[in-house]
Amino acid sequence: MGTALVYHEDMTAARLLWDDPECEIECPERLTTALERLQQRGLEQRCLQLAAREASEAELGLVHSPEYVALVRGTQALGTGELQTLSGQYDAVYFHPSTFHCARLAVGAALQLVDAVLAGAVRNGLALVRPPGHHSQRAAANGFCVFNNVAIAAKHAQRQHGLHRILIVDWDVHHGQGIQYIFEDDPSVLYFSWHRYEHGRFWPYLRESDADAVGQGPGLGFTVNLPWNQVGMGNADYVAAFLHVLLPVAFEFNPELVLVSAGFDSAIGDPEGQMQATPECFAHLTQLLQVLAGGRVCAVLERPGVHPECPGSPGPSLDEPPAARPHEALAQDRALTALGKVLYLLDRILDGQVSSGIAVTPACAAAATLDVAIRCGLSHGAQRLLCLAVGQLDRPPDLTDDGRNLWLNIGGKEAAALSMFHVSVPLPGTTGGFLSCVLALVLPLAYSFQPDLVLVALGPAHGLRDPQAALLAALLRGPAGGRVLALVDEESTPQLAVVLARVLHGEAAPSLGPFSMASPEDVQALMQLRGQLEPRWKMLQVASEAGGPGSG
Repeated sequence: MGTALVYHEDMTAARLLWDDPECEIECPERLTTALERLQQRGLEQRCLQLAAREASEAELGLVHSPEYVALVRGTQALGTGELQTLSGQYDAVYFHPSTFHCARLAVGAALQLVDAVLAGAVRNGLALVRPPGHHSQRAAANGFCVFNNVAIAAKHAQRQHGLHRILIVDWDVHHGQGIQYIFEDDPSVLYFSWHRYEHGRFWPYLRESDADAVGQGPGLGFTVNLPWNQVGMGNADYVAAFLHVLLPVAFEFNPELVLVSAGFDSAIGDPEGQMQATPECFAHLTQLLQVLAGGRVCAVLERPGVHPECPGSPGPSLDEPPAARPHEALAQDRALTALGKVLYLLDRILDGQVSSGIAVTPACAAAATLDVAIRCGLSHGAQRLLCLAVGQLDRPPDLTDDGRNLWLNIGGKEAAALSMFHVSVPLPGTTGGFLSCVLALVLPLAYSFQPDLVLVALGPAHGLRDPQAALLAALLRGPAGGRVLALVDEESTPQLAVVLARVLHGEAAPSLGPFSMASPEDVQALMQLRGQLEPRWKMLQVASEAGGPGSG
């Protein structure tokens, strides 16, 4: 299964017919430029391309009142003066004779995408639509939005596909108050939005955009607002928001479908958003979402952003690490054969011939094989190497703390930070404890370190269930651009290698099963360890002074 791209050129027909500085930025080029960029990078051709259909009025009625649908339908017959008068009754909206057709196509595109994903025709997809939708309310257009595309898609998934839990992630720089109003009393939809807020001084200037708006009635606790009270939020802030706020709640909610209100005015270079997150950051955010809902993620365009090209800079030239010392454990033919396969895969990953790999290692040579793999990785092109060792695997004694390698051990006897680059934590015994360890420690360190290569070593007595190991491998694909080499102890279950191969190939990780809370002991150990590491790692620095610029 691949990725769907849903689009229709008719959505470019509506345009502003009079002078209005506030609305002139909502133009057809916002859509055509996005499509051209996908074409230039060869991405359109790699997708299953679907032509958008018009949503029916019954489908619009899943969210909007009949009177409002009739009003928008009536704009097809209005002259320019009448359209301007009607537009003036709403906040930051303009109507055009083609608006009704365009808006129905926008909704229909979202519905087609949901249908394709839930039918199993594709794994995920993007609907390029115009007009956007997340500000639109039951009986009112708002903020360029006519019909609420994502909200209707969620209702459609519930009615037509029988879904019971849907996650909506809104990363537009403006609060999607329309979606919030529609689902604020509905516990079957978890709505998460970050947005520029500045203590209510940024559009849409609503008190209910603040962090204490968490839903009402049966939906209490199913609205999560993360208001930014300053501009300039960057990659680390966005990823930290996912790791520390969204994902812990989302894993417990266990959605069957993820819908993304994908506005990119929250990216660098947009003059209104004034944020600093690069385009690459949104790829990482998307990959983090793909570990939810069996990978069923549907992104629907809200407002495209305006950003410059962001070229990366080469890393510094560093000295070669010392040569690997001999290992008695590798003297056996079986161990040497396994090591040869590991080094072959490692070279192909570093040369860019493959993105990831998996190898089985004999239990007696697991530590020695990992030691050689680390040193060869650092001497053959990896500037920064992250090693996540699970089970009875000790850090090589002469591995230096030179900033080029980060050693994380899950399964140690106690939580300890022996240095900034040498961290050990016991394996938590519950689902909640495991997720807390991964989201609050492993991934923040991994994203802060920015490795070129990740080694995931599952050694003797690693204690991970197959779904846990798969989730680790899936999540660690993000920090290193997919370059992950998994080393699996031969005494692991036969199915483990198969599950790991699937997630490294891009398939969704299997469910962790029933959620259980972290034990007080695991929580205390994790918090103490974070306290030791927080001064040195930015992604762990998530607290702010009460009332300060970053507080909500």
